[in-house]
Amino acid sequence: MNNQSAKYIILVGDGMGDLPLPELNGQTPLEAARTPAMDYVASHGKLALLRTIPVGFAPGSDVANLSLLGYRPELYYTGRAPLEAASMGINLAADEIAFRCNLVTIDYQNDSHVRMVDYSAGHIDTSKAHILIEALNKELADNHIRFYGGVSYRHLLIAKEFSEDLQTAPPHDYTGQNVSRLWQQYLASPLRDLVLAAHEILQHHPANQGCEKPANAIWLWGEGKMPAMPRMPDLYGISGSLISAVDLLKGIGKCAGLDIINVPGATGYLDTNYQGKADAALKAIKEKDFVLVHVEAPDEAGHQGLLKEKIQAIEDFDQKIVQPILDGLRNSYPAFRLAVAMDHFTPLSIKTHADYPVPVTYYDSSENSNGSGLSYSEANGAKTGKIYQSGDLFMKAFLGKVDK
Repeated sequence: MNNQSAKYIILVGDGMGDLPLPELNGQTPLEAARTPAMDYVASHGKLALLRTIPVGFAPGSDVANLSLLGYRPELYYTGRAPLEAASMGINLAADEIAFRCNLVTIDYQNDSHVRMVDYSAGHIDTSKAHILIEALNKELADNHIRFYGGVSYRHLLIAKEFSEDLQTAPPHDYTGQNVSRLWQQYLASPLRDLVLAAHEILQHHPANQGCEKPANAIWLWGEGKMPAMPRMPDLYGISGSLISAVDLLKGIGKCAGLDIINVPGATGYLDTNYQGKADAALKAIKEKDFVLVHVEAPDEAGHQGLLKEKIQAIEDFDQKIVQPILDGLRNSYPAFRLAVAMDHFTPLSIKTHADYPVPVTYYDSSENSNGSGLSYSEANGAKTGKIYQSGDLFMKAFLGKVDK
């Protein structure tokens, strides 16, 4: 394939990977779902496993999606929150640290009895969330602390001159669990007064009254300083765009030198604007060499332990993203490569991320033979015996810069 004129698109179903389930007769949700488009890409293309989480790293979407874009997290990862800050146009000073600030629902009896009811406060509406974030700024912001509103439950706190070694944890790892130990770590840090004051403000705020899952606390995690990483045009010689509803992905894309496309109605959940994302990808690829489209819904269903919704999210991804983009590329470009991937597993049984190597596949329009002959699944990725040990090795193969 002529790499100079080829088009490259990667489609990411966040958290699609899972483990075999008894209620599915030993299948995973991906295997049980109807996915003809992904299966076509896998059976007619290359299929392998990809290690998106390096040894020693927590299996998060931040690390995993850096890998999918061809970066080694060992070299460039500094934390999740600074990537989200980049997405929001926040330029961190050298003495500033960004924290991811979830609006969460906790069951608070006292400082020794705290339970994480919902890491997303019922997937709080963005407009309501911004009312609460502004209330926190009004009462708590000063020259060293400020909150920034994001999407739904996902927000940021920027702290100046904060050097305390605080061990934080993502709240979605603890849904329904006792988090008293983690809560007490906040209380033993310089964030004590801030966390307690925020809880007091939120639990009495009118916007939370009558809610089944009120946003009655903040949860700070994913802290770090701004990374320094090369842009994809310099690293791989391609121009590109990124489409996602999630600030984290937008931040990674911005740091990578990609154009960020904001699709109206993109929510990061089952009700996201799938058609808008597919249309935006096909429009962007007219002007660019590369596009990455990210869909969050399978991951959100996994965190909530919802089997039916996870299967629906996977089928929607296949029908509403993979199929129309595959069709659009076929109709417009003689030379293209289309990849389907997930960033990590989000098994329903544990409701959080796992670091298994993920199945990844790509279809080359110029190769009409030597496909895998296999459907797209976790087990079939392993059957090929091929594994990319890092994201940069996969990206080089996908772009045709090394032997496959």
